[in-house]
Amino acid sequence: MSKTWVVPLLALVLASPAHAKANFDRLFAGRDGCFELCDLKANKVLVRYNPSRCVKRVSPASTFKVPLALMAFDAGILKDEKSSMKWDGVKTNRAEWNRDQTAASWMKNSVVWFSQRLTPKLGMRRVKGYLARFRYGNKDMSGGLTQAWLQSSLLISPDEQLRFWRQFWREELPVSKHAYVMTKKITLVGTSPAGWTLHGKTGSSAMVENGRLIRGLGWFVGHVARGDREYVFVTCYSDRKPPSDTRPPGWVAREIATKALKQMGLY
Repeated sequence: MSKTWVVPLLALVLASPAHAKANFDRLFAGRDGCFELCDLKANKVLVRYNPSRCVKRVSPASTFKVPLALMAFDAGILKDEKSSMKWDGVKTNRAEWNRDQTAASWMKNSVVWFSQRLTPKLGMRRVKGYLARFRYGNKDMSGGLTQAWLQSSLLISPDEQLRFWRQFWREELPVSKHAYVMTKKITLVGTSPAGWTLHGKTGSSAMVENGRLIRGLGWFVGHVARGDREYVFVTCYSDRKPPSDTRPPGWVAREIATKALKQMGLY
């Protein structure tokens, strides 16, 4: 199979275009959102909702943990899902971060400090090298080894996320088999009552004023499969106005994605 993959300019949808657009309009509820779905077996993009948003590069936020896990497992810095790091005692407002972490809990709880310990261990030269080989967004680490992916210099579009996840899941990136096995293992979310297995990662960025969320950026990117059916997807949105929902934007994006997948009979 050729590794060349180009996102089509127009969405091909599972239902009629008008019906699909109406569903996503309701799901995003006035947010500036993008949803994309690729059938891995057919090697075909089935849904590309809001194309102008799908090409817009924004911060990857915690979705960067997925390429970072591939790097760390490939380089031997992480050995398996039980590889651990000691908490330094600096408390955050996320109680689940305030303890020692394993690679599995790092991904599950989206622990920022764990990522910020991994990137210096890899070093700038290796991180840049991996990003170039992954063709990951703008590949710009000028924001620094511990901050570039956090509302800083590193940016990626939904189109580019979809390409990355397709190549990740088809194991077309230049990393070891072990790196694929471990990264897939720690990104497991669960299995739906309908028997679909979901892997994925949320990402959240926010603008806060006086303790109030003014604008949020939410991601949920992943893979869903049942039997011989297999898809990768990307959900990304940004608020057009201060949101009433106080949850992390990545959690909102995950809810939108799972609802969309259910509407299409894929979860």
